[in-house]
Amino acid sequence: MLIRNWVILFFIFLSSVVSAQEKLPVFARAKIIDGDTLLVVNLKEVLVISFLNLDKRAERKMTRLIRNVKIAYPYARLAGIKLSEYEEILAQAPNQKARRQIMRQVEEELEAEYGQDLRKLTITQGKILLKLVDRETGNSSYQLATDLRGEFRAVFYQAIARLFTYNLKVKYDPEGEDRDIETIVKMIENGQL
Repeated sequence: MLIRNWVILFFIFLSSVVSAQEKLPVFARAKIIDGDTLLVVNLKEVLVISFLNLDKRAERKMTRLIRNVKIAYPYARLAGIKLSEYEEILAQAPNQKARRQIMRQVEEELEAEYGQDLRKLTITQGKILLKLVDRETGNSSYQLATDLRGEFRAVFYQAIARLFTYNLKVKYDPEGEDRDIETIVKMIENGQL
């Protein structure tokens, strides 16, 4: 019995050695500095934040902010992508009337596709979304509405937004008040969240 177990282990060992020898060689870049050979590896940027110094209240606030940004950020990315698509389409419009018609059609399509999901956002998530849209597009939501739908429509949208405590003219400030949001977005982009 003991000899059979040793024979089985020997064949397992032998098969692992044979399979290890069949693998292709791995090449790595190296740099020689003062006679020492150092491995050169490109690593992705890692953003490190700590929740250790936060009290319970601040930790709950940060957790809520992370959840809200994770919900709003995909819509902001989508807004940036869609805006670039629609700018190309609108650039091909022969006149202002065709441009307005295209924008009406786009607005209806977006309403049908994303309207229900956007209505489910909380007020805080909506405010974060407005800031992230500015981050993704480089323009505030008010400026986008003015450029795409006209000044009158933009003023109308701003008036409605103000009734619900939103401000379409809000700008994104990654160095100031939106520093935490920027940190969270970078972590999402790096796959850390």
